[in-house]
Amino acid sequence: MIGAALDLGQGRRGVDMGPSAIRYAGLDARLDELGHEYVDCGNVETAVAEATIAGDEHARFLSQIKDTSQRIAKLVAKAAREDSVPVVLGGDHSVALGTLAGLAEVHGPGGTIWIDAHGDLNSPDTSPSGNVHGMVLAAALGLAGDRFREGGWGLPALSPGRVALVGVRSLDDGERELLRELDAKVFTMSDVDRLGIERAIRESLTHVAGPGFVHVSLDMDAMDPEVAPGVGTPVRGGLSYREAHLAMELIAESGLASSLDVVEVNPILDRENETAQLAVELVASALGARIL
Repeated sequence: MIGAALDLGQGRRGVDMGPSAIRYAGLDARLDELGHEYVDCGNVETAVAEATIAGDEHARFLSQIKDTSQRIAKLVAKAAREDSVPVVLGGDHSVALGTLAGLAEVHGPGGTIWIDAHGDLNSPDTSPSGNVHGMVLAAALGLAGDRFREGGWGLPALSPGRVALVGVRSLDDGERELLRELDAKVFTMSDVDRLGIERAIRESLTHVAGPGFVHVSLDMDAMDPEVAPGVGTPVRGGLSYREAHLAMELIAESGLASSLDVVEVNPILDRENETAQLAVELVASALGARIL
């Protein structure tokens, strides 16, 4: 377990407390129940927004986010070399830059299932907000411009044809344009409604399978705000409680996933740590928990 208490990638404070909220919700006890051996690496060092200059308004705090991502990448790479499963606790979704860079350092480019209400496929040129958490997937594909590639620190980390998005229901114009060009599997919530979450996940797993690694990136705003209220960018009409669990259970059954991050838990916006508790349950399902 690697804590990444980073909140510089988005505009609402509080998500930096996400790793603590998830731990407080009993992640260690749940892992014990499942019989997993685990090591908690604590939280990586991050900058504090109030004491930091945002810099380029088109990619706010990018320099500091890259510094934190490199620390995450180092720990993820160490876990991967030891044949452990890195579980990164966010923080905002920009922490996935470090996760993916660390995996690619060890295994080479891989694939990802991106479970999220948003596409995260903006660039500094297309982002309406300048918030880096909305550029992460584009950056990991090497499609967010030179600002992300400078320094040679592990990007691009994903193979262009091995990306699947599930639960999408809020896209910007630039993201729609990019998705028309990408060989990505995309299941919007309309697709999930029509086809069912089982088909969406099974087809996603087939699409991302291959050499290197398969990473699962779970943004808690993929769930409907009724079951996950404590997120910074909620969008109505998301995955239900059981759809989210089934998605994680199917991923576990496949045996394909080599890593997981769980991001965007914001305790300030939550109800009695409900979203962090759900995060613990979903991590457990992804790591093999079953009803029977």
